[in-house]
Amino acid sequence: MNMSKIDMTQGSILGRAAQFALPICIGNILQQLYGTVDTLVIGNFCDASALAAVATSSQPLEILLCIFLGIGSGISILISQAAGASDADQLRKLAQTAVFFLYAASLPLTLLGVAAGPFLLRLMQVPADAMPYAIVYLRITTLGILGNMGYNFNAGILRGLGNSTSSLLFLGISCVTNIVLDLVLTAGLGMGVTGVAIATAASLFLSWMFSIFYIRHTYPAMNFPVFAHGFDLPILHEMLKIGLPLGLNTSLYSVGHVLLQALYNTLGSTFVAGCSVAGKVSGIANIAITSYSSAATVFAGQNLGARNYRRLCRGAWQIPLCSGIVTLAGGLLVTAFCHPLLMLFSRDPAVLAFAQRYTYLVLPFTWAYAVFNGIMCFINGIGEIRYPTIVNILLLWVVRIPAAYLIMYAGYGEYAMVSVSASFITGMIAMLFYFKSRRWGAICALAKKQEYPPLITDLPDS
Repeated sequence: MNMSKIDMTQGSILGRAAQFALPICIGNILQQLYGTVDTLVIGNFCDASALAAVATSSQPLEILLCIFLGIGSGISILISQAAGASDADQLRKLAQTAVFFLYAASLPLTLLGVAAGPFLLRLMQVPADAMPYAIVYLRITTLGILGNMGYNFNAGILRGLGNSTSSLLFLGISCVTNIVLDLVLTAGLGMGVTGVAIATAASLFLSWMFSIFYIRHTYPAMNFPVFAHGFDLPILHEMLKIGLPLGLNTSLYSVGHVLLQALYNTLGSTFVAGCSVAGKVSGIANIAITSYSSAATVFAGQNLGARNYRRLCRGAWQIPLCSGIVTLAGGLLVTAFCHPLLMLFSRDPAVLAFAQRYTYLVLPFTWAYAVFNGIMCFINGIGEIRYPTIVNILLLWVVRIPAAYLIMYAGYGEYAMVSVSASFITGMIAMLFYFKSRRWGAICALAKKQEYPPLITDLPDS
């Protein structure tokens, strides 16, 4: 369709995956910079309660968004399969239906977020000194839901087409806008958390608008609409069939994170601020995870659409393993130099102590999460949603949350982050068992019949 498209159905598997992942990886660095600047500005121009408020108040918004962003991931999977099959008509219908769903979901969601956000913050037991900041930040960023969802939907469509470079441009625009507005509104005008929230919402809207212009200019054959112009009911049904379980999975995961955050909140603003700072530093080491996972999803979708089963089987282990190795190297490096990195965000000795503890106990184990997430996204890419959804939910609700609360009740609440590392290892092991399923066995059998493979719909369910 365009030279920007990366064809994952031929060439070196790791070479194509790296070519696709590199722009996303650079984009992740920009996203880290995006969030890091917020934390740097708040940490240096406000107090620990403001820092804790920004870290806490983003999670209710995640709960509101995650179901619909999961449906956006379903759109990306369907786009990759249509691109692999070179079905231009299906691509046009998918684009039209995606834009319809964007407006149908985002506007009511904005109203719900503004109304229900403070209630969710109270449920999370946000520290009293951080609550006023948290409410302000949540309400302002909720007004940016349309831009947030629109950008993520469009980035998913482009990734499904095999185009991972354009999102880098949009993130660059968003990042620069966010940094400039942070410095002007918060550092310059002293608007505090309000300034950071306005900068975040405005930069997302700008990225969304640029992504619309790019898709319409670069892929004119898609007839990508700016506003909703109807939808295709069978495609909407398929989007929901694939995306809704992904969204519910993410939603339950976010609810679990809220419960963990509520546990952290009982330990005070200093502990919450320390975990937030450590999360920013950990993100530096984990930039390869999302990029290789996206590559795994698109690789699986395109090769499934092209019925290239032998290549599909090889990529199933090569891409997640590569992600794990890169993440392990980054994790060990950042762990070794974490102290000077953490001091960029805060000079408070108590905040730094908690941040350093979190880094030492979690970061060396994120390689297992990289492998886990790579396999999960690969499986999603072939249209298998049920198994990874079940594993992901059990991972949080049977391992991470109970372990954190047990540690708390045992009197070691300040070490509750150990539950995160335990869940990484458990999740990786559980995800490996998918390769013993009937459906994967059928795909492996098809890999031996490359001349006249049957339709993928002939495969049995898991």
